[in-house]
Amino acid sequence: MPDNNLGQIPVTPQVAPPTGTVPPPAQPVTSTVVQAPTGSGGNFLKIALIIVGIALLALGIFIGARTLLSRFGTGGQVTLTWWGLWEDASVVSPLIAEYEASHPKVKINYVMQSHQDYRERLTNSLAKGEGPDIFRFHNSWVPMFRKELDYLPPSVMSPSEYSQTFYPVVTSDLTSGTGMVGIPLEYDGLVLYINQEIFDQNAKSPPTTWDDLRQTAISLTKKDEQGTITQAGVALGRVENVDHWQEILGLMMLQNGVSLENPTGKLAEDALTFFSVFSSVDGVWDATLPPSTAAFAAGKLAMYFGPSWRTFEIKIQNPNLKFKTFPVPQLPKTTPNEPDISYASYWVEGVWARSKNKAAAWDFLKFMSQKDSLEKLYQNEAKVRQFGEPYPRADMASLLSADPILGALMNQAPDAQSWYLQSRTFDGPTGINSQISKYFEDAVNAVNSGTPADKALETVVSGVSQVLSQYGTSAK
Repeated sequence: MPDNNLGQIPVTPQVAPPTGTVPPPAQPVTSTVVQAPTGSGGNFLKIALIIVGIALLALGIFIGARTLLSRFGTGGQVTLTWWGLWEDASVVSPLIAEYEASHPKVKINYVMQSHQDYRERLTNSLAKGEGPDIFRFHNSWVPMFRKELDYLPPSVMSPSEYSQTFYPVVTSDLTSGTGMVGIPLEYDGLVLYINQEIFDQNAKSPPTTWDDLRQTAISLTKKDEQGTITQAGVALGRVENVDHWQEILGLMMLQNGVSLENPTGKLAEDALTFFSVFSSVDGVWDATLPPSTAAFAAGKLAMYFGPSWRTFEIKIQNPNLKFKTFPVPQLPKTTPNEPDISYASYWVEGVWARSKNKAAAWDFLKFMSQKDSLEKLYQNEAKVRQFGEPYPRADMASLLSADPILGALMNQAPDAQSWYLQSRTFDGPTGINSQISKYFEDAVNAVNSGTPADKALETVVSGVSQVLSQYGTSAK
């Protein structure tokens, strides 16, 4: 990693006004001239030719029918069951109706699932052979569903078309073995929210580097006479009340050149230490404060990290709060061509490998991922909330690039990365996200309690290795 890394940022106290056989020789051929039959024999030949022609025609029809049936199940009506998350049936029903109108032999049954125990319920249903044909899963869940996910047929979307359509992080996340295992209908990731009123009142600009963010957080933190934080600069440094701390810490480590599969060495130690200093050293956030999303919604937090969907929650809690989002801070660049790094977290639609109607399922998902379909889906979603799900297609980014909330997300998506360190995937206690998060959580708490970062990371390294081995992967 270049010299300009998180380790350069001082951690001394600063006080606030705050993923053969040779063939035998040829035998001589004796030519025999056969006289064409005369009389009724000629009629017989004509009849024979007609019969052969009819047989060939029937064979052609049979082969064509088999080809069609192999594409859309075993014949007759095909019913696809689609398990979805987050979106009500009213949002997807118009698109389902449009597809069914052009495919009268296909019926799609959309079932909106609760996020509670979703991963376990999906795992159990697939294990019992009950489907569903199509299901939503998190981008980090591929190891957990590798044996149940069908490969996207090249006839539906070739690898080159796929990589040119979606963001690079999608191709990276959804490549399993020799193919792609899902099609995203949305995209999301970490962005930096700022309270516009606090920034305007203090004549501050949104920070673009981590050093800028640290200094800005210190200057925007306010405390009362007892030292209690009344206005926090940024929500960082803790795990118990910093929503999405997993993605934030993962982002810091990736930007600092850390291999999250093996987070050891000085770069990993520096990133872990830097995450903690906002609470343990700078005092711009502490354990007594409410969850960061609630604190930001209440107007008591100047800067907050979260995905775009948190906007809905913030607006519900405080409709009058003025805020915007910006790309996440970066480390100083050593070369002009060095890319920024952001952190992605999004949901994908997959097809069950044992479904009897896989071809029809993929055809439907291809339809849903077309530009026109995604625009209609966005419009339907925007009727029930402030905005729809951000587009996963790179060629649609310009449609949202000027949006005050989604613009930052779209602008940083081309350089996004992702890993299994994710929050709020609801994968259950045995899930890959939950298990890995617990190891990193313990490390943050240990550092906040005075344990050196290198010692705190020892357990993380061994723990992460065990979890990845459990799901048959050693690197993403």
